Amino acid sequence: MSRSALSSPKLRLRIEAAEPTPSPLEGVVASAVLRRALHAGRRRNRSVGRRIYGYEKPDGVRLGGEELIRVLVSQANFAKIEHKIDKMGDYKPEIVYEDAQIEEVDPRDENAVARINQSSCPQFVTVKDDVDLPVITAFRFLATMLEARHSILLKDTLRRVAVGNDEARMTNDERSSNAQMTKDRRDFVIPSSLDVRASSFLHTLLFASTNIGSLLCDGIGDAILVQGEEAPGQALRLSYNILQAAGSRIFKTDYVACPSCGRTLFNLQTTTARIKAATLHLKGVKIAIMGCIVNGPGEMADADFGYVGGAPGKVNLYVGKTPVKFNIPEGEAVDRLKDLIREHGKWIEPASASAVLV
Repeated sequence: MSRSALSSPKLRLRIEAAEPTPSPLEGVVASAVLRRALHAGRRRNRSVGRRIYGYEKPDGVRLGGEELIRVLVSQANFAKIEHKIDKMGDYKPEIVYEDAQIEEVDPRDENAVARINQSSCPQFVTVKDDVDLPVITAFRFLATMLEARHSILLKDTLRRVAVGNDEARMTNDERSSNAQMTKDRRDFVIPSSLDVRASSFLHTLLFASTNIGSLLCDGIGDAILVQGEEAPGQALRLSYNILQAAGSRIFKTDYVACPSCGRTLFNLQTTTARIKAATLHLKGVKIAIMGCIVNGPGEMADADFGYVGGAPGKVNLYVGKTPVKFNIPEGEAVDRLKDLIREHGKWIEPASASAVLV
């Protein structure tokens, strides 16, 4: 579909009508299917929203085109973590919102969008806060109206959320009831009576993943800002994990674990935990852990390496879609997987932990 077709008023009205503001229940359901949707979205035509021209901002950060999708923070959050930036490992903020000379527009304001398009230099553009549109609708409008040389900043919400002085979340010691209810609880389900809006970080996680993740699936966005979360550490981790789940920016090992069916031939949870413990430091490597030989290989087709139940007590190892090791005793399989990763030049020795949890 052409950009001119996407810009038509009739299509814009159809998009707006199809994008109601998600209810908490819809957010819960959307988060459950997000990974599958994101996986499918990576194969879509990304020509509509992803900017085709890159440029360098005055602070030296390259933006747009084939550059990495960047992570922003507000000035207030940056001030809280500025003293430990060098110890934050992979969760560093890259751009401060207030310093980025961002153009804030209502995408329905044709004059404002036309002014940006008439600019001789690429602009960094976002939807202004308090626009009365659902997030996904607003940014789809913006992407269809802007020329491709301008970069788009995605937001999880168009309303800044003040959550108050939540000491447990600010220090990340997970003493709050919200954190505890999903930690180390294998039988955890969200009860139908739970008002997600009262569980502030859970609300932010679900809505940020759904809104930003859906737009990344569409190929829209050159940078993201999670502004629905006040705690800077939480906001940064959530930002990077959304990018990782979307396949838009890989900063850690990626795992796909699926029991496949009733033919699963090992304990998926404990096996996945053992594999993660051995390989968690391998940035950019995608490992699939599949329960059975029938459906597993098809579901892990885009993984770098696969660990698949082949027979009771036996494991087959894959490189991409190709099986290369057969009938390995389950007790030896994790070590053999590590050897296979070494053989293909993707193994590095784990470094001593030096980063702090922000």
